[in-house]
Formats: sequence, structure tokens, C-alpha cells
Amino acid sequence: MEIVESLLLDPALKNYHLLPSVKGNFLLKLGRKREAFEEFQRAASLTQNVQEQKYLLKQAKDCME
Repeated sequence: MEIVESLLLDPALKNYHLLPSVKGNFLLKLGRKREAFEEFQRAASLTQNVQEQKYLLKQAKDCME
């Protein structure tokens, strides 16, 4: 998680949608569903790919079930 956090601070990667997705997966495995939900939502907002958006939004929705 520390590595992901440090990468999120890198200006060159701040809009890279896969980083919040990875963080969301880690948070979900830790049982921190609300935070995971927020990261998947953030990841979905950063990608322009409709299929990726759908997948990430489903990941977010699954966190809240």
C-alpha cells in the first residue's frame, strides 16, 4: 500500500486510472469497503474507456453489497 500511495503522489501518474484501482483492490482485501468504493469510483472517472468505466463502476458497486 505504501508503494501505491507514493506513486499516487507522482505528478506524472496522478491521472493514471489503474493506480486508484489497485488501491481499491488492496482496500477491499483489507475489508475497508467504503474506501475501496471511493477509489474504484475515482478510477472510473479517470478513464475514457467505456468498458473500463463499466468494470470499475461494477467493482465500486460490489463493494457496497
